[in-house]
Amino acid sequence: MEKIQNALMKYLMPIANKLEQQKHIQAIKDGIIASVPIIIVGSFCTIFLGIANLLGSGPIYDFLNAHMSVLTYASAFTNDMLAVYATYFIAKTLSEKYDMKGSQPAITALVVFFILVAVIKDGQLNTAYLGSTGLFTGIIAALLTVEVYHLCYKYKWYIKMPDSVPPMVQDSFAALVPLILNVIIAVIITNVSLACTKVVFPQLIMNILAPAISGMDSLPAMLLVMFFTQLLWFFGLHGPSITSAVWAPFAIAYATQNITAYNAGQPIEHIFTFGLFYGFLCVSGSGLTLGLNILMMRSKAKSLNSVGKVSIIPSLFGINEPLIFGTPIILNPFMFIPFVFGPLISTIIVYCTMNFGMIAKPIANPPGFLPPGVSAFLMTLDWKAVVVVLVILVIQTIFYYPFFKMMEKEELQKEEAIEAKKA
Repeated sequence: MEKIQNALMKYLMPIANKLEQQKHIQAIKDGIIASVPIIIVGSFCTIFLGIANLLGSGPIYDFLNAHMSVLTYASAFTNDMLAVYATYFIAKTLSEKYDMKGSQPAITALVVFFILVAVIKDGQLNTAYLGSTGLFTGIIAALLTVEVYHLCYKYKWYIKMPDSVPPMVQDSFAALVPLILNVIIAVIITNVSLACTKVVFPQLIMNILAPAISGMDSLPAMLLVMFFTQLLWFFGLHGPSITSAVWAPFAIAYATQNITAYNAGQPIEHIFTFGLFYGFLCVSGSGLTLGLNILMMRSKAKSLNSVGKVSIIPSLFGINEPLIFGTPIILNPFMFIPFVFGPLISTIIVYCTMNFGMIAKPIANPPGFLPPGVSAFLMTLDWKAVVVVLVILVIQTIFYYPFFKMMEKEELQKEEAIEAKKA
């Protein structure tokens, strides 16, 4: 175990640290996650539709059906415009990492984004790519725009006004050159894409990313995500914070596509959504530690017992950092196998039950930090999803049990030795 830990620390940790510090990757992650509340609000519209479908008839069904256009109205301005908000948040985050103040870079990113995706069709703007299908174009627009701003400010390619001019006016004129350059670049990209590939730029990006987009929704990809998330946590790095920079754009795009499909009465295709990661794969926190928490509460070892009691309430709401750092699970040889590999079994169970139609696929993106099973039900509107959550928690508890007993035995020996010294 020590050799494995040393090897992982030597080769894996430098890569993880680079990812954690890389400005663009972190800007994408932070910007995408900042969009999650908007998706949650949009998901509430889907819940009304889901309740109506569950009821099938009756006065409540009739009321919902009669007012469905009003109840789902916000969806067109939340989930259906996800790429717009993500573009702004990503550009804002990256510009702040470059210490650029103000909202001009983020607003310019929106201008670039609209030039790239809002193609004129029959004399009107085509809004087809303002949602999840334009998300990756939004990422490109945000990163490109801020980099152009960064270069302009770095080499002083901007209009500098006299000191007597108010700061607001100075900032407006300073943003003029970067804005012009960004607009020119965006117009060139749009027209080159149409001329050379006969498709609009966002569709070109989707065509290029098609293998990666479909691949991220597969069982092997989900297992890799969970493995590296847990492995990083074991070494003291916040696993989801690092790995989500890679998977969050795909998972959020899948979620919005599922919601749109459900609202339109079409088949639900995707499994790996942002909500599924936290509502199923990390229910009660990374490592599905609720069972371990209960075992610790019943432990004869005073140290484990006290940590278990302190951690139980946060764990019920998906916050298990007190348990991870208090036990500690980090670099704990007893916890390596169940904490890193146990969630992989749960991932297989969740994927298979959804893939084979045993439970419904995600059709909403509920708020985080909900008790086990609540998020799963709101996400799928399927009571069997709650059963699956309980099953994987029980299985994970069984997986933890023998390793916990070994850890408990060692803790009891330490406590007995301390008591013996006091005596």
